[in-house]
Amino acid sequence: MENNKELSEIDKRDLDEETLFIVSQIFKVLGDPTRIRILNLLFDRDLSVNEIAENLHLKQSTVSHQLRSLKNSRLLKYRREGTTLYYSHDDEHVMNMLKQTIEHACHH
Repeated sequence: MENNKELSEIDKRDLDEETLFIVSQIFKVLGDPTRIRILNLLFDRDLSVNEIAENLHLKQSTVSHQLRSLKNSRLLKYRREGTTLYYSHDDEHVMNMLKQTIEHACHH
């Protein structure tokens, strides 16, 4: 119950400019179909740029560009193995929202 109370209080407060900016930036980043496809692919596993490109049938340069946007928005993180970077999602809240949105879209 304590969690619901906290959320309820957050919902009722006026949003400050910084919070509004961050939320709008997240939605802006998620407004791109390619970035949604990349995040969806990274739900359950870490992948390299090449693996993402192969799975989504995209050019490596396209994937790299989109990964940069996702990384800058702190929605992705990466780890290095030798010369290869492996990407994974970095925000459970956003991933849960994305999953729920995809499920919602599939019911229509």
